[in-house]
Amino acid sequence: MVNLFWQILVSILSLFLATKFVPGVKLGVIPGKSIYFGINFTQDWQILIFIGIILGAINFFIKPFIKPFAFPLKILTLGLFPLILNMIILFFVDIFFPELKIPNLSSLFFTALILWFLNAFFNL
Repeated sequence: MVNLFWQILVSILSLFLATKFVPGVKLGVIPGKSIYFGINFTQDWQILIFIGIILGAINFFIKPFIKPFAFPLKILTLGLFPLILNMIILFFVDIFFPELKIPNLSSLFFTALILWFLNAFFNL
């Protein structure tokens, strides 16, 4: 349970840092359309926390099932495949939530790099 909390906190922090420092990454409420599970989000910080919770839950629950299958790719890429896996997860989160805008591959790479670095830092 503690690991889930840290994963969510890291995801929220990485999305916040990406919106501040990565050019083109935007996160904001769409008036009248930012309604999930019957909750109408009206502030940017609310949608940041919501998408951070979703991203943290994906990283906590789904990523451990993908890691054993991705182990050969991790060896082939000399340990960089978790970064690529973070890029794939962020890409799908970007598709499912129109409030999050990651415009190009370089922005996606740097956002995934922030997430990867913070995961590595907080796992120590």
